[in-house]
Amino acid sequence: MTSRRFNFASDNTAGICPEAWDAMQAANTDFFASYGSDDHTRRACDLMRDFFGAPCEVFFVFNGTAANSLALASLCQSYHSVVTYEYSHVETDECGAPEFFSNGSKLLLVGGAEGKMECAQIEKMITKRKDIHYPRPQVLSISQSTELGTVYSVGEIRTLCSLAESHGLRVHMDGARFFNALASTGASPADLTWKAGVDVLCLGGTKAGIGTSEAVVFFDTKLAAEFGYRCKQAGQLASKMRFLSAPWCAALTDNVWRKHADNANNLAKELAKRAAQIPGVQLARTPEANAVFLTLPADMRARLDAAGWAFYSFIGVGECRFMTNWATTIADVEALVSDMRGA
Repeated sequence: MTSRRFNFASDNTAGICPEAWDAMQAANTDFFASYGSDDHTRRACDLMRDFFGAPCEVFFVFNGTAANSLALASLCQSYHSVVTYEYSHVETDECGAPEFFSNGSKLLLVGGAEGKMECAQIEKMITKRKDIHYPRPQVLSISQSTELGTVYSVGEIRTLCSLAESHGLRVHMDGARFFNALASTGASPADLTWKAGVDVLCLGGTKAGIGTSEAVVFFDTKLAAEFGYRCKQAGQLASKMRFLSAPWCAALTDNVWRKHADNANNLAKELAKRAAQIPGVQLARTPEANAVFLTLPADMRARLDAAGWAFYSFIGVGECRFMTNWATTIADVEALVSDMRGA
């Protein structure tokens, strides 16, 4: 039987990058304090503050669902609501966790072209009702990069944050692929987040090759006052925290994060260019980060599946999604394109 080739199924399928692996090994050479009171965690938090140029509060959790759900819960009461994109991860892929951890805060969904929320739809949703029978909008949740592989510019983030602020909403950013978006825009980490008006960022480490952790970064530090208790109650306080935090020290040193994000982004563009030249294949949109969306003939999809390639038919849009990552090589791209041509 042909073994499955998961190269492009998700950026979760790649392993831990060498720099992060070495950092974990270094954290394994001695005894350290538990529950985040170790030198590795302190250094990772300091590096994060340097990275963003802000005195932010930083927490490390095991996965993106926990990061998003606990962050949103810290911004909402149970009678509040969160305005987000109709295909956002918090809506389609987190099994109701944001509602669960916030004790029932409702998600209000808006649309927009190419994976981006439209301001007119956001405004309409926020102002739709003001009566006590309706869950009051409290948070605007932005995905960066988006679920459709597009990237918000600094100006677009500022506009969204300004709109949210004008209605008294806080801003949460799901940054599962923030490093890819950051590399794509060429903006500074500060300009793409807190300087634009973002209150809390869930910064993705798993998809970036850092390992099995995400960072919840509070730019408005008052909002983080009791977040540690939320992490503990939700089973997200690691006793050996150094193994979650040490890889971040590696990623945030010598622009390691950028090297790996650039690799993923560049190879996504290469895959898109080559695939679009194949008869019958249509490129849904130009990739701006590390996601390539293609429309494939049914027989080609079947043959790729038979050849062992794993990829997703994306939720709600019917396109085939191919993800590149830090470990993707040009040889991987060539092998996939060759099988597409053969199909």
